Amino acid sequence: MKFYTKQRRKPAVPIITLIDILAILLIFFIVTTTFKKKESLVKVSLPQSSEMAASEDTDTRVALAVNPEGQLSLGQDMVTLESLPAALRALKQVQPGVKLELKADSETPVGLMVKIWDAATKADVEIKDIPLRILLKE
Repeated sequence: MKFYTKQRRKPAVPIITLIDILAILLIFFIVTTTFKKKESLVKVSLPQSSEMAASEDTDTRVALAVNPEGQLSLGQDMVTLESLPAALRALKQVQPGVKLELKADSETPVGLMVKIWDAATKADVEIKDIPLRILLKE
C-alpha cells in the first residue's frame, strides 16, 4: 500500500509586506518628529512690543542670553561677564562668520547690557552686529 504524504512547504517570511510596513513607519516618524530649536541655557523673558515692525533678518545667529541675575550664556555654554571677551574671541576663531544676537530679559538692567557690549567691543565684535531681540505681540 502506498500512502500519500503531503509535502510541507518551507515557511517563508513575506518580505514585500515587511518593506511596505517599514516604509509607512518611516514616513510616520518623519512627519511626527518635532525639530528642537537650540535654546540658550539661561531662561529669558523677552520684553514685548506692539508697535515695532518685525525684523526681516533671517540669518541664523548664536544667542548671547542674559537674565536679571547677570547669568550669561553664549550659545550652549555658560560664561561669566569677565570671561565673555575671551569666549567671544574663541567663538570667532572657531566660526569666523558667526553672527550674534543679544537676548535680554525684560528685567535686565541697562547697565548690565552696556557691560556686555563693552565686553564684545574688547573682543573686536562690532556692536551693530549684535542686535537686541525684542518679542513682538501678535
